[in-house]
Amino acid sequence: MMPASSKPTEENWNPSSLLVYNTLPGHQDFDSTISDAKSTADARADFYDRSLTSRRYALVGLSCSYIFSCLCIIAGISTLANHGISGVTPLNIFEYRDVMAIGVGPIQVLPLRGEILTLILDLFVTLCTESIGFVHGISLRSVLASESRLRFNTNLRLLTAARGWYNPNSAFLNGISAVLLIISYSAASLVVCQDFWMTPAGGSSDSISIAGFPLLILGVALLLQMMIALSAMQTVKILTWSSSPFDLTAALVHHAQLTPATFRCMCRVSDIDIYGGPAKPPGTQPSAWHAHPSIRKVVISLWVIVAACAGWAVLVMYFWDHFHLAQVVPTSPLTLQTWSFLRNLMGNYVIYDLPGVNLTAWIVVFVFTAVVQGPLTLGLHCSELIVNVIRDERQWRCATKRKGLSVATNPLKPIFIHPMCLILFITKPFLHWMFGLSFSLALTAFDENINALVMSMFTAQIWNLCIALFIFSCFFTFITLR
Repeated sequence: MMPASSKPTEENWNPSSLLVYNTLPGHQDFDSTISDAKSTADARADFYDRSLTSRRYALVGLSCSYIFSCLCIIAGISTLANHGISGVTPLNIFEYRDVMAIGVGPIQVLPLRGEILTLILDLFVTLCTESIGFVHGISLRSVLASESRLRFNTNLRLLTAARGWYNPNSAFLNGISAVLLIISYSAASLVVCQDFWMTPAGGSSDSISIAGFPLLILGVALLLQMMIALSAMQTVKILTWSSSPFDLTAALVHHAQLTPATFRCMCRVSDIDIYGGPAKPPGTQPSAWHAHPSIRKVVISLWVIVAACAGWAVLVMYFWDHFHLAQVVPTSPLTLQTWSFLRNLMGNYVIYDLPGVNLTAWIVVFVFTAVVQGPLTLGLHCSELIVNVIRDERQWRCATKRKGLSVATNPLKPIFIHPMCLILFITKPFLHWMFGLSFSLALTAFDENINALVMSMFTAQIWNLCIALFIFSCFFTFITLR
């Protein structure tokens, strides 16, 4: 019979047993035992990184989002109070004309400076929603861990829910957050417009203006998202704010929220639902396509969006050709000569004029815009899963190399050093801006009041968006299959 070993076995090992086995054989006195206990407790406290720096950055992001949303609400309410629901606020960016030339045809094309302002606004919305999404995602990860349902370090934030209806990460509030996210980008594309003024000499001048009602909706949507994320942060104990899978694993082990699965230490990630006992370690890990079941759905959804965008362009061309819109609107067939990146009134497009400028008309505009823009917004949101999963996998692979993994203490560093994170961060506002070029609401204001709501769809810009989405989908399909 083998003699009993005094070393802790794998089944009964824990930090407290390590303390007992280390102190008893040496016959140390009581004071030294207490000292060892304190040092061990300190070591256990530093067992993982809580990443409080990330928490501070997250709170700063929430504060900036709160300030930006409040500014939008205040500016929107001020405009509505002064000019009503059709009011706009000029930005004092004027362009004077010698003769009264207020566009060509029944709609207006926003000048380049207005388009740049819309792109900047989309970028601000992206910064706010990303800051809010980080807090909401960290809280979702923590609540899933507390429910013993956390299987991956990265999850689809708005499509993965916690238990209970009143939980800030529940399916109900996640659905509301998804709608608010779509409304945020939809409102951002409707804020900037042109305001025309009559000059005493009989000419005209136009100014870039801000529509009050869309600006108010944008502020309310961002504020509600911030409140949901803040409540989610306060209703769950967040063990670590780090996005690293190493810190999360250590935190879950330390707080006994991670149950080890026996005979699975050499199994691949793709074999998560296979229970066949010990396995021979594979030579390589599977691709992200095979490792994470949700990634396959995300990639397929991206290609569905590309197909839908192409179908949208074909449908617009069909309406333009078969309903003889060229006889009503002075447009030309879509050719290489009329093709452009920015909107062109002499190009190919269809329009729909809404009767009146009232609350009902604004509701119709927002609902229609959100329905069309919603798939793009959710598709870009789900693309975060691909980027984060591949980032986590690269961290594990770097840790197995001779140099090991250098854990970044600055939470912003991975965004700028990881190329895919940076690409996705830049692509989000740019694609939403391209959508705004494709599907436009022509807000033409006279003397600080909008006199018409005209929805227009530009064929060349829709095809531009389709090409950009095709390149985006090809890139993400390639990296998931590597």
